[in-house]
Amino acid sequence: IPLFQGPCPQNCEVREGVKMAARRRQNNSPTAALSKESTATSKDEGRSSSTRKEIQRKELDQKIAAKNKSVSTDFHLAPLPLIIVVMLCSGALWVLAFRDVFATGRSIAGPMDDAMLFFTKMTDFFDDSKGWKSKQGGLSAIESVTTDKNNMGGFFVRKLCGAAAMAVHSQKLIPLIFQPNEAHWAYGHFVPMLLSSVMGNLAITGFYACYADELKGAGADELSLITCALLTIEALIMLGYALISWRSAPKNVPATVPVTVKSPSSIISRILTRTVSIISGVIATIAIRDLFFPGQVLSPIPRDDIYLEWTNSFIHSPPSGSVEEEENGLEAPLYIGDKFISQLMALYMVIFCFQKFVTAYLIRVGKDGSGGIKCRIFWRSQVFGNAIITFIFR
Repeated sequence: IPLFQGPCPQNCEVREGVKMAARRRQNNSPTAALSKESTATSKDEGRSSSTRKEIQRKELDQKIAAKNKSVSTDFHLAPLPLIIVVMLCSGALWVLAFRDVFATGRSIAGPMDDAMLFFTKMTDFFDDSKGWKSKQGGLSAIESVTTDKNNMGGFFVRKLCGAAAMAVHSQKLIPLIFQPNEAHWAYGHFVPMLLSSVMGNLAITGFYACYADELKGAGADELSLITCALLTIEALIMLGYALISWRSAPKNVPATVPVTVKSPSSIISRILTRTVSIISGVIATIAIRDLFFPGQVLSPIPRDDIYLEWTNSFIHSPPSGSVEEEENGLEAPLYIGDKFISQLMALYMVIFCFQKFVTAYLIRVGKDGSGGIKCRIFWRSQVFGNAIITFIFR
């Protein structure tokens, strides 16, 4: 009986050695080298093709993103020419109004500005005799006691005119320069603001035209003509862009407010409507009186006669058949500059209140629910206007 069954260990080692030698000869053969080279080449070609596809895909994505960005920019932002025109026209008038508030009587536009300041008697409140220690028509020039010499009532009218002018011009500047994210030009959200501003510009231009002879006689017609030109050019451009935006606005826009909550013809807020009607209604009533019927006492308003006397309305516009007419009737034409600045202040206040009435009564929810967005374009600017006017009153 054999002691070991199975293959012999020596024979196994011999066979394994033969196989390894055969593999070496096969690997070293020209056929094996060619197969390796072909495999590596196919792998390199696969990598290069995948890399080219990735590069092409990235370039296509970048083109699509750039196109979408340009479309979204044109869709959202207001046209650049409109912004530039408003900044030049309303910006220049805003600077003059800022001067009237914080440096009443200071000349910043040369001889034509000097003539206008002299016509409106703003130079009476400017004093720089003490250099940097002078009050120079600023807020520190306001005195707590009114006398015939300091004429604080006339000082109040001139500063309030500047504050109201800042509020009106800011209504055009703030929405276009600091455009809110929710307001889109392509949807016509800026149309109410532009149309109301056009009406305000035309009203101011017409007011200056009514005083054309007086301004020419005082030599202050140059600045008034420039002001009318700026307002007219701005009004025409705003009107054109408003019509373009209104005509190009999409008609079928998804509603942002459910119809079950508010119908398209509903006002934006009843609380807002009542508040504007009460507060701005009273202010507009007084401003309309000062604009069209200066010097006329409104008996329902308490101490209205004292207000008119304090603001020199009884001097430049004494009521007919009154004691003031007997006292100041002959001197009234000499105060035509006081009457001009008083009526200009009233006109700016009327325009400012009118823009509030637009948000309360004329703008509706709409089928797309964009009424609130259109109103908020007004409200953001009117907050600043209310603040500066309240500050001057204080």
